[in-house]
Amino acid sequence: MHHIDGIDRDQITMFPEALDDYIHEDNPVRFIDAFVGSLDLSSLGFQRVLHAETGRPPYHPGDLLRLYIYGYLNRVRSSRRLEKETNRNVELMWLLRRLTPDFKTIADFRRDNLPGQDLRQSNPKGLPLLHPFLSGLRPVRRRTHRY
Repeated sequence: MHHIDGIDRDQITMFPEALDDYIHEDNPVRFIDAFVGSLDLSSLGFQRVLHAETGRPPYHPGDLLRLYIYGYLNRVRSSRRLEKETNRNVELMWLLRRLTPDFKTIADFRRDNLPGQDLRQSNPKGLPLLHPFLSGLRPVRRRTHRY
């Protein structure tokens, strides 16, 4: 009797061409996308909603807010870990439309737009619908010493 074998890594396969085929209809990332898409980010005070005519265009703050909320719901707090997840997580590839911001961009977005905010306690930038959705989450406690 043989073991169950995987597919040869060099074999060409026919994946679905759309990432939408991998994301089920009731997946929470669809809620995050619809929620952030319904917000008026400029009236909420988010920076860089309207970008300058010169220089490199920035990431849209809605995309970075989607990434931040996804990380909060899945307990991924580190900007470096969020950067790594954008390259390997199919849900984040769908949510961000295959954008891969680096850790510095993610950290700068947090610093500039969400300074010291806890999404469970207060509603940063007036996000009223997010509070009931996140009420069951507990904050991750950081250890200040190592064993």
